[in-house]
Amino acid sequence: MLHKQIETTILVGCQLPNITDEHFQYSMEELASLTKTANGKAIVQLFQKRERAHPATYIGKGKVEELVALVEETDVDVIIFNDELSPSQLRNLSSAINIRVIDRTQLILDIFAQRAKSKEGKLQVELAQLQYLLPRLTGQGISLSRQGGGIGTRGPGETQLETDRRHIHKRIHEVKQQLATVVNHRNRYRQRRKKNQTFQMALVGYTNAGKSTLFNRLTEAMSFEEDLLFATLDPMTRKMVLPSSYQALLTDTVGFIQDLPTTLIAAFRSTLEEVKEASLILHIVDSSNEDYANHEKTVYKLLDELEVNEIPVLTVYNKRDNITSSFVPSPKGDSLLISAFNDEDLEALLKKIEAIAMGVMDSYTVNIPPCEGKLLAQLKSETMIQKLSFHEEKEYYEVNGFVLPSHSISGQLEKYSKEGLENV
Repeated sequence: MLHKQIETTILVGCQLPNITDEHFQYSMEELASLTKTANGKAIVQLFQKRERAHPATYIGKGKVEELVALVEETDVDVIIFNDELSPSQLRNLSSAINIRVIDRTQLILDIFAQRAKSKEGKLQVELAQLQYLLPRLTGQGISLSRQGGGIGTRGPGETQLETDRRHIHKRIHEVKQQLATVVNHRNRYRQRRKKNQTFQMALVGYTNAGKSTLFNRLTEAMSFEEDLLFATLDPMTRKMVLPSSYQALLTDTVGFIQDLPTTLIAAFRSTLEEVKEASLILHIVDSSNEDYANHEKTVYKLLDELEVNEIPVLTVYNKRDNITSSFVPSPKGDSLLISAFNDEDLEALLKKIEAIAMGVMDSYTVNIPPCEGKLLAQLKSETMIQKLSFHEEKEYYEVNGFVLPSHSISGQLEKYSKEGLENV
């Protein structure tokens, strides 16, 4: 197996007055993690405190000269800025420094390009890449001439990078048309799932919070999990069994991140629509991360942008075995502290989920005659049964349980509820 060559990088950050020292440090650490995920290695970090970013070069003239000297001294492959650079900033920096210069947005796009596996994921990444690159074509003449030339140049869109604006506009139109077809297919599939009237949950959370690990533990699926940012890109839905043997659906989604590029939020909106269809959102938070509070805020901000406000949220603080000394659960809503690898913790989580599910369902008590075997089987597979007993003297099954209010079976249950005994 061939291993990709690791590229060496210099990370550059500019701390503005509204950013605390602590938050800036976490942000730079996250940039280093993103670089590692993109198969790069940060060997030097360059910082500058400024009242505002320099309009022409992002960092000041003196820092640009210092950066040029560092490049000559270290012979690195690429420079990565911890912010989204404007087309003119990128053009000016590329002219001053004779190696590839990319920003945080392009780095994230590059990681997404590596991770996308489904047709929809690849199209979404290509669309985001093209929309990002279109205004920056003139500033990247040198780097764009290197197809597949490393961090920031990979992915489904790389063959379009040397084409003219007209060609890129045409390609954007084509990708949007293809995406519309794929999205329609996804919507039809989602509607089919809705007709099945099953309790649906969506896992959301900051990237690398442990969503895929938890997803695999709860569903026994084989979702890709790794200690890298954005290990999961394409959503996956699987059945999971609650303590009452009721089968619910669980969807694993792409991880969120601070300053997620707007092009990606727009491009992945259809993927994140899965969240809007959920009956319950499981918000997974890495309690071992020092910056967990900001991670929570980022997720809630993105959920607001998706207009997901009415769906109940259970905050699941993961990795309790490595919890930070400063950790304090958020007072916002219901929460649970677990480790995805602890069986007792998973059992407690499943019971909590089941209790929440019962809260949004209607309770029922019915008396079913033995001749209604089909209805009884449907109750077992599509509702949450708490008690099932057979009364021999009058020959009927007494069933107690919970059912989703919108379920089509509700009409049949009314027939066998209070007057059930008289009807038998």
